Amino acid sequence: MAQAYDLTIKEFNACEETWCPGCGDFGVNGALKRAMVNLELSPEQIVLVTGIGCSSKISDYFKSYTFHTIHGRPLPVASAIKIANPDLNVIVATGDGDGYAIGMGHFIHAIRRNVNITMIVMNNQVYGLTKGQFSPTAARGFESGTSPDGSEEDPIDGPALALAAGASFVARSFSADMKGSIATFEAAIRHRGFSVVDDLSPCVTFNKVNTYAWFRQNIRKLEEEDYEPTDRTRALELVLNSEKIPVGILYQDDSPPDTYEERVLKDLTKAPVWENLDPKGWEYARIMDEFR
Repeated sequence: MAQAYDLTIKEFNACEETWCPGCGDFGVNGALKRAMVNLELSPEQIVLVTGIGCSSKISDYFKSYTFHTIHGRPLPVASAIKIANPDLNVIVATGDGDGYAIGMGHFIHAIRRNVNITMIVMNNQVYGLTKGQFSPTAARGFESGTSPDGSEEDPIDGPALALAAGASFVARSFSADMKGSIATFEAAIRHRGFSVVDDLSPCVTFNKVNTYAWFRQNIRKLEEEDYEPTDRTRALELVLNSEKIPVGILYQDDSPPDTYEERVLKDLTKAPVWENLDPKGWEYARIMDEFR
């Protein structure tokens, strides 16, 4: 939707970021702002929903409507917002611990419902906000404060789960690749239906293994290859069997089934216009008395 004024990144600047210097989340924040400018989406057209963790501090640094939820719960809140006002562009920004651990159940169900929202997972393999414990995506053998002898658990692969669960848009990005991240975020937001982007976002404080240098040596950019993201089986095989981590759009269904809000509301033209509601008309006292 074109704006009556020229959008700039400054439109989305809020307070100063306080992530650790060098944190990969800076790259995500910058790429997301640029994607919004390129898509000509103004702050009042966007709701950014976050959970708990370093990644979820982005809702303080991104100027739009925001909702900072409790641990693992951004997806159900975002789904409710989208159903309440389908015209809003709803984005979930979360971390690998928040999204793939306590929030895993919501992740799978958001996929099967095909809610028209975008989920960006800042994946750094640790719980950075609580001093670097290993997260669900940490490799077996990863040493941390809670696994001094190395983790005995196998890692979760978010994109593999999303593909297996039937997601219609699955991608990976690398926070140090600004151009690639912007393009991936734009495609995810434009996509009609549930889209998930697993962003490789290094934690410079607690993860001394999966560093920027490590990722640069261990990723493969699909944009540089003859790869078409239209085959779910091929995408899943690529994610599971590639020697290097594939980065880019892994799978995209250009004609996905109807979205969850379309099914629930049936006719979106008859959806309530919430901004026209008069709060004075709500019978707060009667409701409180009834359920007290």
